[in-house]
Amino acid sequence: MVEILCDVSLDVDQGETLGLIGPSGSGKSSLLMLLGGLERATAGTVNVLGCDLTGMNEDALARFRRKHMGVVFQSFHLIPTMTALENVATPLELAGISDALERATAELDAVGLGGRGGHYPSQLSGGEQQRVAIARAGVTRPNILLADEPTGNLDGTTGQSIMDLLFTLRERHGTTLVLVTHAPELAARCDRIITLKDGHIDTGAPG
Repeated sequence: MVEILCDVSLDVDQGETLGLIGPSGSGKSSLLMLLGGLERATAGTVNVLGCDLTGMNEDALARFRRKHMGVVFQSFHLIPTMTALENVATPLELAGISDALERATAELDAVGLGGRGGHYPSQLSGGEQQRVAIARAGVTRPNILLADEPTGNLDGTTGQSIMDLLFTLRERHGTTLVLVTHAPELAARCDRIITLKDGHIDTGAPG
């Protein structure tokens, strides 16, 4: 068995913005996936909002994420057969929210895509697809927003606008933001920076 993370102990305060940096393969994305309940820890506990994720089954984890978390990935992860509006509305519809389409429309407006709701992902640029992904992550007004290299597939100017949107979303909802990035200038916007190295928190790194 390959040990990706070892002896990692980390507390994140409510409303904090935390940047996770470090070389490729250091465990940044794995730590983010553990925090989101998308990967399971083989030892220790992952306590989020007072709940131990390691003790939940897959259905319970899915419900927990749907209620409390938004996740933004590097590769967008939009559903190709759904329009932008339908992609954003999906988390609300799964939660049984009756005005899902109205709230999704408002969230698309907030990320500057009010006129693109009827377009499919293949009809949108990379930056537009990431805006849709941010709208989908924020439409449930999550307690926690997890972002894994959200600007990794975008050019510098587009990436800057995407990060502005993420931080605006965080401020609008008072959301806790945990951001994985290779870009020091993006991490510098966070309240705190944690450096990972070889699966450990690098206590000698500035943060």
